[in-house]
Amino acid sequence: MRTSTPAPDEPAAPAEPRASTALLERTLQQIPLTASMRVEVGAYDGHSLALSAPLAPNGNDKGCAFGGSIASLLTLAGWGLILLKLEAARIDCDIYVQDSTIRYLAPLWGDLRARAEIANDGPAWDEFIAALSARGRARLGVNCRMPTETGADACTLDARFVAIVRSPSDTR
Repeated sequence: MRTSTPAPDEPAAPAEPRASTALLERTLQQIPLTASMRVEVGAYDGHSLALSAPLAPNGNDKGCAFGGSIASLLTLAGWGLILLKLEAARIDCDIYVQDSTIRYLAPLWGDLRARAEIANDGPAWDEFIAALSARGRARLGVNCRMPTETGADACTLDARFVAIVRSPSDTR
């Protein structure tokens, strides 16, 4: 029987992400817009989150991606990243987007693929958790991007999210 600790000469297995994407998948099923957009959860490694959606239900009159769908998927990726990281930390919060800046850089003619990461120019994750513990609420910046088929940015979104610890009596 194999133990969870590798033998000294055996390489360690890669670390598992700190949370599964099951919570995010269940939550997205409850949002009517995400069903219409056909949002799918992609890779999550504990540091970044990828979401995708096909072009067909997210297209505009020109045949490229609709700006509202792009903004929605990028915002959902940032929100979802924080949701999963808080789940891994076992902190139950409501998460809201506080503000965001979006830049549309090029038309997107293919499927929508968003990736979100914690911003480097604001509070770090540890500072965010400390503020949550001390005040019951905290803010965190997230950078999101959506590449074109060639890998260049079609759109970027920089957002600040607010997390508020739920009280034990909150049944949402």
